[in-house]
Amino acid sequence: MKESLPGAWGLGVLRGGLELKQFFRQRDQVVFAFAFPVVFLVLFASIFSGTVEGTDVAVSQLYVAAMLGAGIMATSFQSLGISIAVERDERQLRRLISTPMPPAVYFLGKVWLVLVTGVLEAAVLLLVGVGMFDLALPTDVLTWLTFGWIFLLGAAGCALLGIAISSVPRSGRSAGSVVILPFLVLQFISGVYIPASELPDWMLNIGALFPLKWMCQGFRGVFLPDSAAVLEQAGDWEFGRIALVLGAWCIGGLLLCLLTFRWKSRRDG
Repeated sequence: MKESLPGAWGLGVLRGGLELKQFFRQRDQVVFAFAFPVVFLVLFASIFSGTVEGTDVAVSQLYVAAMLGAGIMATSFQSLGISIAVERDERQLRRLISTPMPPAVYFLGKVWLVLVTGVLEAAVLLLVGVGMFDLALPTDVLTWLTFGWIFLLGAAGCALLGIAISSVPRSGRSAGSVVILPFLVLQFISGVYIPASELPDWMLNIGALFPLKWMCQGFRGVFLPDSAAVLEQAGDWEFGRIALVLGAWCIGGLLLCLLTFRWKSRRDG
């Protein structure tokens, strides 16, 4: 009697384990991925101390919530955008597509990579926020559920956007600059490094077209008191709009992936 082979979901879990092993074996990449948001959080939260003018909200806690969004986008959009472009350039994708493995398994592996690294990134940032900047964690289940759906929708949308942008670099060497530059700009216009209340409306309106702004706003709504909502552009957390925008990016990102993703590099045709 023949032993049945695992299905796509089972293979996806195995592929996810392989992705995680490859990720954690590259120590410099691991240190950069997890330390970069923490270093920036500590720097900005330490330099801009005190409370936000007109409120009793600590500036440091504002940065903790915003850096959560940036950290999750780093482990999804930035990580996949660069790594997939490199794998394509090194012809790893070409070899994978020539095997009997269903193409969906490759992407399921990336999903596991994003979920695990995203959870670890969030945990590290929250530990730093609680330990160094007195961030108060939510005490009710509903607020943590809100954190959960913002995390999942945001990570999914950013991951799909990362997969889509991986087809833009002409080579693996140029992937870093192609992916990191727009991500850096988004962080400045989405209220990560500069509070949303200090940014001009036209800049916030551009940032509102992308998921990072809404993730940061949602996390501020989770971890900051309700009185801090006056700092937002609309004077409200807008959780309903956050869900709509992030959900739309999941759908739009999937369409972009279907339209742009390539298994071969340009030189391979």
